[in-house]
Amino acid sequence: MQQKYAPTRPAVITATSTLRYVFRPQLARMKHDKLSLIGLRILEMRKAKKMSLRELAKRSGLSAGLLSKIENFRTVPSLSVLVEIANSLDVDVSTLVKNINGDAAAPYLLVRADAGRPEKRDDSKGLLYNYLLSQDLAGYSLRVNEVIISPDTYRKPLSTNALELVHVLEGTVRYGFKDEEVALGPGDTLYFDGILAHSVRNDTPERARLFKVYLLRHTD
Repeated sequence: MQQKYAPTRPAVITATSTLRYVFRPQLARMKHDKLSLIGLRILEMRKAKKMSLRELAKRSGLSAGLLSKIENFRTVPSLSVLVEIANSLDVDVSTLVKNINGDAAAPYLLVRADAGRPEKRDDSKGLLYNYLLSQDLAGYSLRVNEVIISPDTYRKPLSTNALELVHVLEGTVRYGFKDEEVALGPGDTLYFDGILAHSVRNDTPERARLFKVYLLRHTD
């Protein structure tokens, strides 16, 4: 049975872990950064034209290594490089960057287990990198926690002064946002702005174990 709770002013966790009330900044927009979106768009267009990376390199006069880094979000292409890529794909540069800011942002980003996209890294033989998400950030401090959630646990909604990333290592947990609950299992990744009041629930007889990253906003 879902527990009831009375609406209260949410507590804010600061970098010193002291509970106090602070001015709540604007809710962050949960979107992948422009670097990943441009690289992904180039990759999708190249594959749609059934063009190999080597063929694109030959047409554009750019190295296959550079193109691989762009498609795998490891470098930012300059305008001149974008022009060469666009010409080689027979599209306008505007096509590569059109609507790069995306549509209205969701309150969170959810990446299900095994939904990551493998990245090709020639300098890391034997290591498999799966891209999950990325975002441009500034003005934050990093804190990392392992979180153990006991069976039959419910934590009422609260807010934090941080961006939060949750990766489930074992068990099942539910994060609640307003009228929505998101069920997470092993391998799932959830990213959201902690300013948005959120509850945590483990209604199973087994514990849940999370890897959690806080990006705490700098406050005066």
